[in-house]
Amino acid sequence: MTARSFQRHAIAGLLCAVLMLAGCGGEPEYTAHDIAGVMPDLAFELTDDQGETVTEADYDGRLKLLFFGYTNCPDICPATMSRIRAALGGLDDDVRDDVDVLFLSVDPERDTPKRLEQYTSSFGDAFVGLTGNQDQLKTLTKRYRVTYGYGEPNDNGFYLVSHSSAIFVFGPEGRSRLLVNQTETVDELTADLKKLLASLE
Repeated sequence: MTARSFQRHAIAGLLCAVLMLAGCGGEPEYTAHDIAGVMPDLAFELTDDQGETVTEADYDGRLKLLFFGYTNCPDICPATMSRIRAALGGLDDDVRDDVDVLFLSVDPERDTPKRLEQYTSSFGDAFVGLTGNQDQLKTLTKRYRVTYGYGEPNDNGFYLVSHSSAIFVFGPEGRSRLLVNQTETVDELTADLKKLLASLE
């Protein structure tokens, strides 16, 4: 199975689980999947792109977008990060400053704090790089029912990493709110974030 196929199967399984747990409840409020009360609240202990140990409490009071990936990703990660940056650009300045994008690398061997800082800073101040050891990563990915795996290294030692392509959105107190997939457009993501931010006022 290719990395891209792996990603499609992983996200499809995750969405099915969310929909079965959520049940049917009328017209959806968001384009994204509403996972409030369905997926666990945000909880972690990781290392940020400054080499500091951080937990979910360090980001309390702000809307949080969590995305799993790695800096050597050739397609999904840069495309998703660019889409998030564009969506944030559609928010008013005063609310844009209340959003953090947590880019969680599942490739800690290559993604050092310095490498993560270089990568995330290219997308804007709202982006923060996080990573952890394998036990920390496995605990967190299991919590959100996603997976990751490493391909075989080529002759130069380069390898691909399969990972979830979903964006998880958490409220200011860390409660799970939305699950955004790859089909959601920039405008739809902006609209969803505006609705969610307005509901928190």
